[in-house]
Amino acid sequence: MTGSADSGVLVSVPPGLREQFFPDPSGLLALGRVRLLDDHAGLADALPGTGVLVTSWGVPPLTADLLDRAPGLRLVAHTGATVKPFVTDELWSRGVQVTQAGSGMARSVAEVALAFTLALLHQVHRFDHALRGGLPWQAAERAPARHEILGCPIGVIGASRTGRAYIDLVRALGADVRIADPYHEDAIPLDDLLSTSRIVAVHAPSLPETRHLLGERELALMPDGAGLVNTARSWLVDERALLAELRSGRIDAAMDVYDEEPLPEGHPFRSLPNALLTPHQAAGSVECRRRQGDVVVSEIARFAAGLPLEHAVTPALLDRMG
Repeated sequence: MTGSADSGVLVSVPPGLREQFFPDPSGLLALGRVRLLDDHAGLADALPGTGVLVTSWGVPPLTADLLDRAPGLRLVAHTGATVKPFVTDELWSRGVQVTQAGSGMARSVAEVALAFTLALLHQVHRFDHALRGGLPWQAAERAPARHEILGCPIGVIGASRTGRAYIDLVRALGADVRIADPYHEDAIPLDDLLSTSRIVAVHAPSLPETRHLLGERELALMPDGAGLVNTARSWLVDERALLAELRSGRIDAAMDVYDEEPLPEGHPFRSLPNALLTPHQAAGSVECRRRQGDVVVSEIARFAAGLPLEHAVTPALLDRMG
């Protein structure tokens, strides 16, 4: 591998995930000398001789002490999206390149956001809660007004990769889409989006300025009967304010992310009939995991061939990433 200083590829991905990302290991093995690490706890001892490090969730911060063990390290390829938990300035100062596979996740997360959208519009979650909760048929039939996605005003907060994938899906079904994003040329003010959308889908990054982007004031702008879809990060929504709105019954919400994960068994979200919940699995499809693995293999191959990375992470880009 010309780009790896003749050092090997260390794959620090637990076996269960590794089989999902790389169901056919031949792509990895074709890259050269590959070593598989089953537990991040052994990373320090496994780093010597590493030119390319493949990471997954839970990898520790790559500090100077760790990087001193891998003087030949030239590339870190992450199987997930955000690299903020482990990327340090030491990587940049040593000339180590970083790439990630977030592009492989966009379609899967967007499809879950679409499924959430349709469920909220048609009140599927309320009917399910009612029937499973033992309500009589006539009582279970009662629900707020239902709507089709055709012509539906849908607001998208954040035209990220996933946001754009979601926009493509709902527009293909005839939704009337409006966008709030400081970097999008056709964006509208957030307050206008919130007050005019039947469904609000959150796809913004987790940045200091997006902390509780939707708080008590913003949620109150949503029309009665509107629905909130969050497959991004709980960071973006004030969970206590959302809980208050849901308890009032004024709006509905579908969520894949929470302030505390795992979501406690006694959390009030679990008992609300107007809340649709999944356990942070929007990016868990078979196809998504395989795409993530394919992105990593492709990026390592490009690096080895001396070609520019397609999904490189730079210090400047990191500031805008979730």
